[in-house]
Amino acid sequence: MKVKANGIDINYQIDGPDGAPWIVFSNSLATTTAMWDEQAAGLKDKFRVLRYDQRGHGGTSAPGGRYPFDTLLADALGLMDALSIGKAHFVGLSMGGATALGLAERHPDRFDRIIVCDSPCQSTPQSSAQWEDRIKVAQEKGMEALVEPTVGRWFPAETVAKNPPHLDKVRAMIRSTPVAGFIGCAAALADHDYASAVAAVKRPVLFLCGEKDAPAPAMKKLNEKLAGSRYVELPGAGHISNMDAPAAFTKAIRDFIAL
Repeated sequence: MKVKANGIDINYQIDGPDGAPWIVFSNSLATTTAMWDEQAAGLKDKFRVLRYDQRGHGGTSAPGGRYPFDTLLADALGLMDALSIGKAHFVGLSMGGATALGLAERHPDRFDRIIVCDSPCQSTPQSSAQWEDRIKVAQEKGMEALVEPTVGRWFPAETVAKNPPHLDKVRAMIRSTPVAGFIGCAAALADHDYASAVAAVKRPVLFLCGEKDAPAPAMKKLNEKLAGSRYVELPGAGHISNMDAPAAFTKAIRDFIAL
């Protein structure tokens, strides 16, 4: 389904019973709502599960240009407004994780519990340069040139060697990402910082990360800076931890919301 919000058409999917608490899932770069299939299946018994494609991804509009990260926050709020969702739990991974923390900082009245997954929630000079390199690849060679390098970064070497079915699912999502959307969101990732203000967050936060994901040390530091937050590490999982360890990921969310 699609709805007009924040000036674009946002693609979304809803699972679960009317009247149940809302839980919103926000995708990583170069993925779609399909990355959350296992979580939607595992949580729709007790929650109204809303998944959406971030700007430039899946069925959502992909305007040209570089996207400011705050625009991604405004998209999420605009979608909630369009669907008359007053308050929700919010889960985001990687790009979606930074979206989650930014929303918790800027709009705490709209959210209950926040789950930030596999994201340091800020760019660095080194990461910014890496994003600019990937933008150049996308511009010059298209998304196909980014498929295997991305899979190699996102998943542990032993997972890539075994090549389980979810890797082909991820490859298909990367391949199908509009170049304009990748460039726009990669530019947002190259210039954002929600980590610096983490200590001011008033909502309950779970930092959830794959054991073998590069942002794990940064996420431990975020947890240390935010009093009362929790940190859960998923053994053996890489960057797309919800697909590497779907049952453990979903359980961590359910347990945190039940606290």
